[in-house]
Amino acid sequence: MATSYCLTRSEYVTVREHSPAALVVEAEYAPQGSPPPPHFHPAQDEHFEVIVGALRAVVDGKTHTLHAGDRLDIPRGAVHQLWNPGDTPTHVTWSTRPAGRTREWFAGLDAANRKGIPNPLAVAVLLSTYRDTIRLAQRPRFLVSAVLEVLAAVGRLRGFRPPTLPRPKPLEGH
Repeated sequence: MATSYCLTRSEYVTVREHSPAALVVEAEYAPQGSPPPPHFHPAQDEHFEVIVGALRAVVDGKTHTLHAGDRLDIPRGAVHQLWNPGDTPTHVTWSTRPAGRTREWFAGLDAANRKGIPNPLAVAVLLSTYRDTIRLAQRPRFLVSAVLEVLAAVGRLRGFRPPTLPRPKPLEGH
């Protein structure tokens, strides 16, 4: 049975493959989406392929508009944002290599979304917990990190905890 996660009010993913080597999801971006904060992944590469619709991407300051059949690779460390500013839903295949704790990050966002619009304290706890997976790219980074840690501490005091998931099993023969 596939697992689906609500990442934002306009973005949903369904896990299709999960191993230490890769997390592959089908993602749906609702129309009229907004760009997420600029961010990067310190140890993972991402690959997107648009199946239906269009997707806007900003990668290291360069804007791309992707349509059905288009592909985009985002190397680890590249600051990026992806969203659907159009009028119709967009479906993409999205892979993250290696998987790292991306699925756990998705589960945390889903848990925060189940309580309504995620509150900044819950998001701060998630960003603090999953620094190995995702980091905000706003500057000055030391100040952003310091503020994030204070907000995360308050979020933990208020009881927000990311869900725990079992680790993926290695592929046979690896």
